[in-house]
Amino acid sequence: MPLSQAATRAKHVALFVTGGIAAYKACEVLRGLQKQGVDVRVCMSGAATRLVAPRTFEALSGHRVTLDLFEDETSPIPHIELAEWADLALVCPATANVMAKMAHGLADDVVSTTLLACPAPKLVAPAMNVHMWENLATQANVETLRQQGVLFAGPVVGRLACGEVGTGKLAEVEQIVAAAMFRLRAAGDLTGKHIVVTAGPTHEAIDPVRYLSNASSGKMGYAIAEAAAAHGAHVTLVSGPVSLPVPTGVGIVRVTTAAEMLSATTDAFELADAAILAAAVSDYRPAAEADHKLKKATEPLGEVKLVENDDILATLSKNRGARIVIGFAAETGNVIQRAREKLAKKGCDLIVANDVSRADSSFGSDTDTCALVSPHGVEQLDTMPKSEVAEVIIRKLATMLGASEPAAAPGGAAALGETVLMPGLTGDDALDETTLMPKVGKE
Repeated sequence: MPLSQAATRAKHVALFVTGGIAAYKACEVLRGLQKQGVDVRVCMSGAATRLVAPRTFEALSGHRVTLDLFEDETSPIPHIELAEWADLALVCPATANVMAKMAHGLADDVVSTTLLACPAPKLVAPAMNVHMWENLATQANVETLRQQGVLFAGPVVGRLACGEVGTGKLAEVEQIVAAAMFRLRAAGDLTGKHIVVTAGPTHEAIDPVRYLSNASSGKMGYAIAEAAAAHGAHVTLVSGPVSLPVPTGVGIVRVTTAAEMLSATTDAFELADAAILAAAVSDYRPAAEADHKLKKATEPLGEVKLVENDDILATLSKNRGARIVIGFAAETGNVIQRAREKLAKKGCDLIVANDVSRADSSFGSDTDTCALVSPHGVEQLDTMPKSEVAEVIIRKLATMLGASEPAAAPGGAAALGETVLMPGLTGDDALDETTLMPKVGKE
């Protein structure tokens, strides 16, 4: 069972499907949300039913589709019932027409009326012709919705159903699902907390073409960063060289060497409440980097002198004060014993220990078998996806921080005035807090 299903009840998403050609993608979005433990009910416009049969959504969701304001024998006022049931209203795909209605409070069909009556946060995934998207009227409506706290996922640049190429394509299903989960949890138990997460390997250069490293994929650290952001934390991800998309709502600092990771992590930790150090940092580096490719015939690599890198976990633990520091121990035997030894030696609050010699818990795998080792005992976890391990770790951290469930920040995922960094966007490309994809003209 997904961990999110272990809560008091599953989160509720009302999925509003309108008459865009991308309506069939809403089926995949529905399934993606269900995999996250979300209960989904669907409301369709008349135009949408001409593209996808309501029975399809009924079969997938297990609920009757809301199609009409009056003709529904299951409820005398189905649109109000759905509006009050939802924790999140997701419009996917969102046409220019429905966004115009939302922006101006029009309610002339079941979709617009239900949306107007729904007090839950709203996420919109637009899809339309590029000229419709770029039309000044549409852009004015988008800006109005943003000011009202509506979150946007997309649209993106791509080939459209009409054959043109431009902004207007529906965002990827995974991005929409991630945006929905981010919005569902963004006012959660870590709102107002700043968490630093490290991920991936480091590369220690021998010469311009060779380096010392390890097989870390960064998947665990990235999953932890995503989970922390989903719980409402401000997250700084210090990442070694990996090929992974930046999680929704996460700020990233990219580094290469252990020294760079130490510097970036120490700087970020100055203003943080906790650090989770999941990176597999190289223990050693060459004493000197050659300025040319070493020739094995005359400059054998076996003669490269190594020096020890500074210990990031020990450094942060020593200077943590009242803050929380969580480390990782990737072992190949005597896992618990070595994790206890590391906990005592480094002085951190918790060690997440895993046996990387196991096929289901190795570098690069999508699952992990971990134990949480603290001064108070050992909590052995079952083998589970890394995303679920990350959820366990973040819930554990929330408990350690004494976090409670605060009220939602006004307007959406982040408190007003904060910046949310989105996948692939850093620094000057940062977007405002109500945008989950690049704006028009931003590729």
